[in-house]
Amino acid sequence: MRIGELATETDVNIQTLRYYERRGLLTPPDRSASGYRAYGPDAVQRVRFVRRAQELGFTLQEIGDLLMLWKDSVRSCHAVEGRARAALTRINTKITDLKRMRSALGKYLVACEQRPALDECPLLRLLGGPGEDPS
Repeated sequence: MRIGELATETDVNIQTLRYYERRGLLTPPDRSASGYRAYGPDAVQRVRFVRRAQELGFTLQEIGDLLMLWKDSVRSCHAVEGRARAALTRINTKITDLKRMRSALGKYLVACEQRPALDECPLLRLLGGPGEDPS
């Protein structure tokens, strides 16, 4: 299967497939005599694995670790569970940070609605806009 066919089959951009190769998430395929990439049948399953893992919030590094565990049949599901727990902790931290950011930005939006003049903008003051002292 050529790279364009793999891209179509997995609904992934060709550049993304090349990036996955560079990151070691997709095994570089053999090349035909004419120089075309010739992916094996397992490439579709592997790309779909990567995409599903990304949808669950795993980083590409974490996905690489999961792929290595997948190949190592001696490892237990416990090792995969540990990776999943770490990803969940990272996601929960990110959610907490996003909620804090949403709350703070919401307060500044309300304050901005009450001050029509740009030179009185509390958000620009906080960010230290030109001519502003952020302290």
